[in-house]
Amino acid sequence: MFSPLYQQIKTLLMQSLAAREWKAGEMIPSEQELAARFKVSQGTVRKAIDELAQENLLTRRQGKGTFVAAHDEVRTQFRFLRLMPNEGEQTQPASRILACQQVRPPADIAQQLALKVADGSAITIHRLLSFEGTPAVLDEIWLSAQQFKGLTIERLVQAHAQGHAPLYSLFEQDFGIKMIRAEEKIRAVACDAATATHLHIAVDTPILLVERLSYTFGDKPVELRRGYYLTEKHFYRNALS
Repeated sequence: MFSPLYQQIKTLLMQSLAAREWKAGEMIPSEQELAARFKVSQGTVRKAIDELAQENLLTRRQGKGTFVAAHDEVRTQFRFLRLMPNEGEQTQPASRILACQQVRPPADIAQQLALKVADGSAITIHRLLSFEGTPAVLDEIWLSAQQFKGLTIERLVQAHAQGHAPLYSLFEQDFGIKMIRAEEKIRAVACDAATATHLHIAVDTPILLVERLSYTFGDKPVELRRGYYLTEKHFYRNALS
């Protein structure tokens, strides 16, 4: 199947990103250098980079160059968290890790994460996000234990203290795993007792369940996240194009 030249260059650049030739936050070679490397025009390289920037894999900085997008940048922190306040500006939530343990996952989660029987254990994390002291999101996160060896609650708390507030920043910096796209399913549910306790609301209060399956390079599923959202003071926003 025919692929435009700039798409071929984009694929090569993505292969370099996947191999961590340039790590998160690092500047990639100039368009002129990449054009010489791939033996194509600078315009072809620019078009490939433009698409990667639109997909939030690269970041252009006026007068400085093009950098590998990092999840700890302000502009990318809300790429996956789409909760907006009813009034006022969007603010960074406070994050608190409630639990982190290695378990054998339910069959549906193992299937979605493509876990094999031999390495079927998973790490599950429970995290609470609050805005101005008010709980807003309870996250239930599932990861492959093989891909995230050594991830413990102590490591998560330490990373938070060192400034890696977004989990995706930690995954990127410490495990070399970058989330590049996600699929979501959203439905309204009645809050159960455990969730109600963490969100400080009554049992059966209507809340939003956002189930997200995130992928890294090669379209490999690496994280399943079920977020229970209290939308009394917030709404879920998504831009469609």
